[in-house]
Amino acid sequence: MLKRIVYLLVIAVLAGSISSVRAQRATDTVMVLPFENTSGKPEFNWVGESFALALSDLLRVPALNVISNSERKAIQLRLRIPLTNLPSLATSLKLARETGATLLVSGKYNIVPAQGDTAATLNLTAKIVRVNEGRFLSEVVDGRQIQRDIILNDALGNLQTMQGQVAYQILYQRDKALPFSQNQLIEAATKVPARAFEAYIKGLLTPAAEARENYFRNALRLYQEVSPEGTFADAALELGHLYLGQRKFPEAVDSFERVINANTQCKERSKSEGRIGQCNDESYAEASFYIGLIKWQQSNYEQALAVLRPLAEDLKLTSVYNTLGAIAVQAARAEKKNDGKSAALLKEGLDLLKKAAESSPEDLNVRFNYGVALFLQEDFLESAAQLRPVIAARPTDGEAYYVLSKALQQQNDTTAAAAVDNQARTYLTVGNRYANLEKEWTKSKSVNDVPLRVEQPQRKDFVSVVLSRRTSAPVQAAVSETEGLLVQARTYYKNGNDDEAMAILRRVLAGEPMSAESYLILGKIHLRRGDLDQAMSSFKTAIFWDNRQIDAHVSLGKIYLERGDCLQVKNYSASAMEIDSNNPDAIALQRQAERCSK
Repeated sequence: MLKRIVYLLVIAVLAGSISSVRAQRATDTVMVLPFENTSGKPEFNWVGESFALALSDLLRVPALNVISNSERKAIQLRLRIPLTNLPSLATSLKLARETGATLLVSGKYNIVPAQGDTAATLNLTAKIVRVNEGRFLSEVVDGRQIQRDIILNDALGNLQTMQGQVAYQILYQRDKALPFSQNQLIEAATKVPARAFEAYIKGLLTPAAEARENYFRNALRLYQEVSPEGTFADAALELGHLYLGQRKFPEAVDSFERVINANTQCKERSKSEGRIGQCNDESYAEASFYIGLIKWQQSNYEQALAVLRPLAEDLKLTSVYNTLGAIAVQAARAEKKNDGKSAALLKEGLDLLKKAAESSPEDLNVRFNYGVALFLQEDFLESAAQLRPVIAARPTDGEAYYVLSKALQQQNDTTAAAAVDNQARTYLTVGNRYANLEKEWTKSKSVNDVPLRVEQPQRKDFVSVVLSRRTSAPVQAAVSETEGLLVQARTYYKNGNDDEAMAILRRVLAGEPMSAESYLILGKIHLRRGDLDQAMSSFKTAIFWDNRQIDAHVSLGKIYLERGDCLQVKNYSASAMEIDSNNPDAIALQRQAERCSK
């Protein structure tokens, strides 16, 4: 009897210990760093980022919290730890503690390029660190403490499988009593069909532009053969950049829009399933930014602003602030009919350029843009203060000299203005540049022919943070308020009170810049006023944010019908009928399109 009591006590103690360990494990939080590329081949750096993103997704299992890739980058940026260089172990532990992580996953890999019939090979070592103890995860085997590194070797084309294997090994080392198998993790990791992923990998590894394009197009096609409703966003993003580099802007926009649509579908699917979505917000932000840049280059300022405004606070980059600020200032210059709208755009541009200048005071393009914007605001003293460092660093910058000379002239500093103006004459001789600027100044006292400076940023900038928006009670209240304002705007428009409707819509767009219906109503107002160009721009923006806005498709078709562009009439008629084949306006447009083409 005594032996039985002792036995039961031992069992109880063991059970309590196991429960305690399980409870402790249930509170673990893991953070994954990008793996380090030791191959000396920077073209393979994407593999390290791929592991950070994939593992952050795969490790989301019950009883384990995960610091998302975006959250990790946000904190890394706040701590001023460079995002383009991998931190040391000590710095990584500091970062992990700041996030509240108890486990840290890091790794290194080497790539052996393909040779002959041998495929490119990935050799990988991953480690798990217990953050609080500052030591690698280990276990006792035969009385000895053994560190269990995760070591894998496989073809690079099997990257997804390896990511599933690494995820399983991490979970298994933490808890041997896993309720699922390695095959289940691999299945979750291989969410991209094997043939599509292989084509994507080959596209990344192929330098020839034509071959790269074919691989990425094949990747998209093969993906859709398996998932007709889906989009291989990674392949679409690469294809968009390929087209952008070739200045094939329509094709680039189409590819980037696929990325945005994939992100939207992911979030909608997550919302319908009642779970937190692991959607690639970074790819969404990158695609949106480059669409905005293309619209800027095409002088389509309204659509560029519509695309970029939502990124201004989510994507904390100087390049975004500078680009958006420059576009807003350029839009203010181009606005000739509405002085109030022009002033609002200029103020928006100034605020953004000020943020850019504060975040990167050494960026000369930002200082130049800010100086020009201040000049347009007639703040000549501060404009000169911004432009002086530009010419100090770029002593042959004729345009900076020119704007500075006019700023000094407006302050009645004639001596300094004359000296600076002489420098402008010296460096603006090509193409009679100085004479042309003087002609504009004499006519209108403006410097509108001096362009603002926006450089296409390197893609590495988008390794930076995308702060994911989270739903909360205040956000829900804002949505309700937005719907109420839209009801007012619809009523005003219906009753012919266009000015009141536009005032309401400006309030909506200030808080919800992606409101497709707001742009739809704006387009209808512009159309009623006979401003066809503004109407077209608004309708296209409405379609950009919500392709199901059938009224926008029909209205654009009617405008092109009036202009005699039968091909566009046919296109918008077809898209409207695809949305709703029973819509009377769409049916009427289809009949007009048929007559137009005859």
